[in-house]
Amino acid sequence: MKNILLVCNAGMSTSMLVQKMQAAAKEQGIEATIQAKSVTDAANEIDKADVLLLGPQVGYQKSEMEKLADGRIPVEVIDMRDYGTMNGKAVFEILNVNKKLKYL
Repeated sequence: MKNILLVCNAGMSTSMLVQKMQAAAKEQGIEATIQAKSVTDAANEIDKADVLLLGPQVGYQKSEMEKLADGRIPVEVIDMRDYGTMNGKAVFEILNVNKKLKYL
C-alpha cells in the first residue's frame, strides 16, 4: 500500500483530483491511499507519505516541501494541464513513469 499526499492551498480542489487518481489506481490494480491536504497541513502529514505531489498553484513551495521531506520521499509538482483538467489518470501515471517517482 502506497501513501500519496497531494498538497494545494486549501486541499479542496485537489480532493476532486484524488477521486480520479483513486479510480486510476484501482484500474491498474494498485493499492494506494491518496489524500489531499493544505500546505499548512503538509508538515503534519509528510511523515506518513511515500510521495508528495504539489498542485501547480503551490509549486513555488517545492523547495520548502523538499526541506520538510528531508530526502525521505520524492516531491513533484503536478502538471498544470493535468491538474486543470482533473486528469487523475495522467497524474497517477507520474508515479509510474517519472524515474524519480517510480514507487508503484
